[in-house]
Amino acid sequence: MEGQLCANLETSVEKPPGASPPSFIALLKVYRELLVSGIRNTQCLVDNLIKNDYFSTEDAEMVVQFPTQADKVRKILDLVQSKGEEVSEYFISVLQKVTDAYYELQPWLDEIGYKPSENICSKPVVNTDPVSRYCQKLRHELGRDSKFVMSYAQREEMLLEEIYSNSIMQLVSFTNESLGEVCQLEGLFDDAVGLINEDGETIYVFGDAGIGKSILLQKIQSLWAKKELDVGAKFFFRFRCRMFSCFKEDETICLKDLLFKYNCYPDHDPTEVFHHILQFPHTVLFTFDGFDEIYSSFDLSSVPEMCSPNDPIHPLVLLVSLLRGKLLKGSKKILTARTGTEIQRNIIRKKVLLRGFSSNNLKEYTAMFFKDEGQQTLVLNQLEANPNLRSLCSVPLFCWIIFKCYEHFHSMFDSHELPDCSVTLTDVFLLMIEAHLNRSLKTSLLKNNTRSQAEMFKSRKETLLAIGKMAYKGMKNSFFLFEQEDVLSVNISEGDLQLGFLRTVKSYSGCDSQSTYEFLHLTLQSFFTALFLVIEEKVGAKELLQFFSECSSTETAQPTCLHIPCLKKQPAGEDPFRNNEHFHFTNLFLCGLLSRSKQKLFRHLVSPAVLNRKRKILITYLGESMKPHLKGLTRSRLSNYNQVQVQPNFVWMLRCLYETQSEKVGKLAAKRMRANYIKLAYCNACSADCSAISFVVHHIQNRLALDLDNNNINDYGVKQLLPCFSKLAVIRLSVNQVTDHGVRILYEELSKYQIVSFLGLYNNQITDVGAKYVAKLIEECSSLEYVKIGANKITSEGGKCIAQAIQKSRTMFEIGMWGNQVGDEGAKAFAEALRNHPRLTNISLAFNGITTEGGKSIAEAMQHNNSVKIFWLTKNELDDEAAMSFAEMLKVNKKLVHLWLIQNQITAKGVKYLSEALKENTAIKEVCLNGNLICQEEAKAFENEERIICF
Repeated sequence: MEGQLCANLETSVEKPPGASPPSFIALLKVYRELLVSGIRNTQCLVDNLIKNDYFSTEDAEMVVQFPTQADKVRKILDLVQSKGEEVSEYFISVLQKVTDAYYELQPWLDEIGYKPSENICSKPVVNTDPVSRYCQKLRHELGRDSKFVMSYAQREEMLLEEIYSNSIMQLVSFTNESLGEVCQLEGLFDDAVGLINEDGETIYVFGDAGIGKSILLQKIQSLWAKKELDVGAKFFFRFRCRMFSCFKEDETICLKDLLFKYNCYPDHDPTEVFHHILQFPHTVLFTFDGFDEIYSSFDLSSVPEMCSPNDPIHPLVLLVSLLRGKLLKGSKKILTARTGTEIQRNIIRKKVLLRGFSSNNLKEYTAMFFKDEGQQTLVLNQLEANPNLRSLCSVPLFCWIIFKCYEHFHSMFDSHELPDCSVTLTDVFLLMIEAHLNRSLKTSLLKNNTRSQAEMFKSRKETLLAIGKMAYKGMKNSFFLFEQEDVLSVNISEGDLQLGFLRTVKSYSGCDSQSTYEFLHLTLQSFFTALFLVIEEKVGAKELLQFFSECSSTETAQPTCLHIPCLKKQPAGEDPFRNNEHFHFTNLFLCGLLSRSKQKLFRHLVSPAVLNRKRKILITYLGESMKPHLKGLTRSRLSNYNQVQVQPNFVWMLRCLYETQSEKVGKLAAKRMRANYIKLAYCNACSADCSAISFVVHHIQNRLALDLDNNNINDYGVKQLLPCFSKLAVIRLSVNQVTDHGVRILYEELSKYQIVSFLGLYNNQITDVGAKYVAKLIEECSSLEYVKIGANKITSEGGKCIAQAIQKSRTMFEIGMWGNQVGDEGAKAFAEALRNHPRLTNISLAFNGITTEGGKSIAEAMQHNNSVKIFWLTKNELDDEAAMSFAEMLKVNKKLVHLWLIQNQITAKGVKYLSEALKENTAIKEVCLNGNLICQEEAKAFENEERIICF
C-alpha cells in the first residue's frame, strides 16, 4: 500500500497526468523552504537514513561539509529527492515519528494528513537527537520527582494528585490592586490578562508562608512532565533558591553546569543540548522557589552587570542575570517569595498574589482529603461552627496540618472532634507535634495510647530540646539547611530524624556522601526555635526578645530583594535578599507558648519560676512595643475621626497579642490606641487576623472607624469581627472576597447596634441577594449615611431594592454603585429615590449599563431634587437624546455642582444642548464629557464655556 496524503493537498502537488497517489518528491519540493526553516536537527535524519541504507557514508560526509543548518537541510532534501519516492516518504516518516525533535513541523504533518505505507512502517526510526532525548529524560525525571509530596511524617508520601487543590490566584498591579484571577495554570503565561510590564520576563508569585507557593510550582512541574502544560516550554529547570546560600563566596560555576548539575544531565552531547538552549531561550521555563530564603554575604557590586553564559562565575550572579534577562533572554520564569519581599519592577512581567482557599476550594480539598462522605460532612460542620478554626484553614499548610491531626486523633479516639474554642496557630502546631510523637510510640494492636499532651512532651523533652536548639542556631543566622555535623553537634539521634520534622535534601556543598537536612516547612523551624527559647532555662531576656529586635529594626523600611548595584546602591553589609517573616513566626509562637493557658503543659518541661520570668519579660515588652506602632495621628476625611496609619508590622503585633490569649494584654493594647480611626488597608490581613483585631478592638470603649480595604478578609473574617460591631461606626471591607453570606452577617450585627454611619463593600462578590441585605440595613439603620457597594454583581433586581431603601431613608448622604449592572430598570428606581430626597448628596451610577431610557428618567427626577451635589454617570450608554434631557434638567436644578457624563455616546449635538442650558445655570461648576463621540475640532465650538470639559 502506498503512503497517503489529504485529498485537499493533492492539488498543490504537481503530478504527471494519470499518476496516483501524489508524489512525495513533489511534496518536498513544494514545502522546501518550510522544511528548511523548521528542521533544527539534521543528525537524527542522517542517522536513520544511513541505518536503513538510504544514505551512504559519502552522502553523510557531503551534508556535514555545509557550515549552516539551513544549508545542511537543503543538501539532505536534494539527496533524498534524487533517490526516489520511497526515500522521500521515509524522510517524512522520520519527521512524524520523532515528535520531540521536530515538534515545530507537527502542525504541517497534520495538515498534509500523511499516513505511512506498510513498507515504510516496517522501517525502524530511532531518535538520535540529543536535544529531544534530553527533553524526554527531563520530563521523566521531573515527572518522577513531582509525583509525590512528602508529609510531615517523613516515611509517608502522598500523591500530588490527591493533595493539590486549587486556591485563589489573584493577578495584581505593582501597587497590588486586583487585575483579575487566574483560573487555569496556563493563564499565568497568558499576556491577555494581568500583564503589567511587557519588558519583564518573570512571573512573580507571592503570598504568606504556607499559602501554597511551593506546591503550586510542583503542580506546574508535574503538568509539564505529562505534556499537559501548553505554554511552548521544551525545557524545564527548577531551583530552590535557598540552595544559593550554600555556595561559598569564592565558588564559581558556569551556566551549563548550573542547569545540568542541579537538574538533569544529558546522556548525549551536553554541548549540543546547551547550544540549543542558548539558541532558543524562548523554549525554556524556569521556576525559582523561595527567593526570600537566600541569605548571603556575597557582594553583588563586585561583579559586572553582564556575564557570559560560558564563563564560570558565582551562582548568585547567574541567578540575578537570568532573572534580569541578561542570560537566556526570552525564557519564561516563575519566581516565588513570601509577602513583603520586594522585587525590582523592571524584571517583573506579572504579579500573582496567592490568597489561599476560598470556601469552595476548602470544600473541594476536604472532599479530596477525607474519602468518607460522613467524615467530610462532620469536618465541614465543625469548621462552620468554629470560624476561628475555619479561618486558619484558608491557609493550605495550616489546613493540611489540622486535617492530618483530625485524621490521626479520629483513628485513635473515634469520637475525637476538632477543638470548639478559640484556636491559635500555636495550638495547631502543638497538636501537630503531639500527633506526630503519638505515632512514634509502639502500641498494642488492641490498646491505643492514652498519654496526655503534657506527658507526651515530658517524655520527649530531650528530643524537642535538641531539635529546637538546631532550629535556633539556624534562625539566628537565617540558615535553613543543616549539614550532618550540625545535626550531630546538638545530639539529634537517628530516631529523632525519623520523626519527620526534618527531611533530607540534595546536598549543594559538594559532599554528596553526607546528608543535608531542612525542616519540613519554614514555619516549623520557627516553632521549634520558639520552643527552645521557652524550655531552655538558660535563655535570658536579650535572647528571648532578639527576634522582635530583628523585626523592629526594619520597621520603617521593608526589606527589598534584588538590590542590583547598577540600579540601586545598597548599604554596606546589608543582605540584599533579606526577609523577616520567619522571625515574625518565631515571635508569634513564642507568645503562644508563653501564654497562661500553656503553663500547665510546660511546667513539666521548665521550672515555674523560669516560665513566669520569661512570661513577664514578654508581656512587658508587648505593652511597650504598642507605642511606636501607633504613632502619627492624622486627620481623617471623615469628620470627628483621628486616623492612624499603622506601621507595616502592626498586623504581626496583633497576631502576637492574640496568641497570648491574655485579656490583660488585650486591654493594655487597647488603652495604647489613641486614634479612633484605624487604617489597616493593604496590610495583607487574612480572615484569621480578624480574630486578632477583635481581640484588641473589643476592649476599646469609644466608637471606632476600622478600614480593612484591600486585604483577604472574606466571610469568615467578617464573622470573626463579631465582638467589634458594637463599637464600629465606620467599617470598610472593600476588595476582600466578601459574598452574600458575609453581607448577611453584617446586616444582622450592624442593625442590632444602630451606630454604623459608613459601610464600604466595593469590589467584592456580592449579588442581588446581598444587595437586599444592604437595602434592609439602609432602611432600618437611621445612622447609616455612606454606602459604597460598587464593582459587585448587582443587577436591576438588587439595584431596585437599594433604591427603594434610599427613598425611605432620611439620612443617606452618599451611595456608590459604580460598576454594577442595574440597567435602565435600576436607573428608574434610583430616579424615584432621588425625587424630592431631603439629604442624598453624592451618587454614582457609573458603568451600570444605563441607556437613554434610564438616563431620561434620572434627568426628569433631578428636576425635583435639591440635595444632590455630585452625580457620576460615567461609562454608560447615554446619547444625545439623554443629553437633551439633562440639559432641560440643568435649566431647573440649581443645586447640582458636578455632573460627570464621561465615556458615553454623546456627540457635538448633545454637548450643544448642555452648553446652551448652562447659560441659565450659574450654580454648576462642571459638566465632564471626556471620552464621548466628539473630536477636538468640534470641541472648539465650546471653548468659551469653561464648565464644559470635553478633553
